[in-house]
Amino acid sequence: MKKILVPTDFSPEAENALKVAAQLAKKHNIELSILHIIDLPLQQISELGTPTDLPEAVYFMKLAQKKFEDLLAKDYLQSLTISHSVDFNEISQGILDACKNNSIDLIIMGSHGADGFKEMFIGSTAEKIVRTSIVPVLVIKNKHDDFNIEDFVFASDFKNDNKDTYKQAIKLAELFDARMHLLMVNTMSNFTTTATAKVRIHEFIEGNTFTNYTTNIYNDESVEKGILNFSEIINADLIGISTHGRQGISHFLSGSISEDLVNHANRPVITFKI
Repeated sequence: MKKILVPTDFSPEAENALKVAAQLAKKHNIELSILHIIDLPLQQISELGTPTDLPEAVYFMKLAQKKFEDLLAKDYLQSLTISHSVDFNEISQGILDACKNNSIDLIIMGSHGADGFKEMFIGSTAEKIVRTSIVPVLVIKNKHDDFNIEDFVFASDFKNDNKDTYKQAIKLAELFDARMHLLMVNTMSNFTTTATAKVRIHEFIEGNTFTNYTTNIYNDESVEKGILNFSEIINADLIGISTHGRQGISHFLSGSISEDLVNHANRPVITFKI
């Protein structure tokens, strides 16, 4: 891993993510790219030309530069290799563009989650990035003075389309020197016998040399609840899950376990795009 992108709106949640990124950067000699996006109405920009022609844009640009000065002076960022930038864009698209243009290996972002009416009709920025990013996304909810990952839950249905994401999870576990807990959740509507589940998991991981793992079949009312409850039982430090990135009407009708976890889990969640 060479470069981490940390989007920031200079909120406490964003700084929680930045502090985690800084810890990883110090431990593993990783470059940090910090991005602030100014989200202006596209109609105003098209009418007046470039974003810098707008008085609002000039104001927000100067404000962002001042906030960056204060942020980059923080003790926890000293001695790190850091680049920072301000972009005019829709927030989620700006983050995706920055990943593509800067060879980003991991996004770390803060989130306070969303629930109820807001979750259904608006969604969070983190949720949108989880849905669309081809780069793994680590979502941080809380402050972590010592971001030390010892127990890493990797939840999957252990079908072949997830194998590439499992390889990504292995690399992360090796980076953290963490024990991976492979988790398959059984529900009443999608039940698999323990014997069948064990065979499926074994075939799924066959050929990989990673050995620091456990295999677990857990029964619960839903996959999301199973992941959350199992992670609580073992006091997991991190939850990992693959995402198909559903969009549009398919996403609305089917939902996404990974996005639900991002919204509801108090633990850090990392998602890998299938």
